[in-house]
Amino acid sequence: MAVELEPCGPERREVVANLFQFYVHDFADFWVSRQADFQEDGRFGRYPPLDDYWDRPGGEALLIRTRGQLAGFVLINREGHSGLACDFNMGEFFVGRPYRREGLGRAAALAALRARPGLWEIAVARRNLPAQAFWLQVATATGPVEALDRDDAHWNGPVLRLTVAG
Repeated sequence: MAVELEPCGPERREVVANLFQFYVHDFADFWVSRQADFQEDGRFGRYPPLDDYWDRPGGEALLIRTRGQLAGFVLINREGHSGLACDFNMGEFFVGRPYRREGLGRAAALAALRARPGLWEIAVARRNLPAQAFWLQVATATGPVEALDRDDAHWNGPVLRLTVAG
């Protein structure tokens, strides 16, 4: 599957915000309790604050494309969920439904990881079983993985820690 990760600067943050509506809609199936409500304009509120990916050090937004077509996004930061230091954290990752089950997500995730050598964290919601299987497969493709199980106020689910070689 041909994949391209396109840097998304602050001038295009609305593209990510629009795609994020689909992401929140999909992800709501895995919440224990509602974490976002519709606003009066019919959209979900900003969950989480997307501006952080442009305004905070280490934040990065990438658009996923296949054959030139917009297909999703990758949001990277340095704020892991384990409480331990990391170089990169997979903050949010989304592939639109029309592009799933074709290998695009795996290709995009591996491209994002391999382009950024260092210590990564990938936290997966406990109730999101399909994502747990996906991310474990992606992470182990880069080498050994340490899986931590968190169940506290900060995170509920596995946190994968892996080192991507340069």
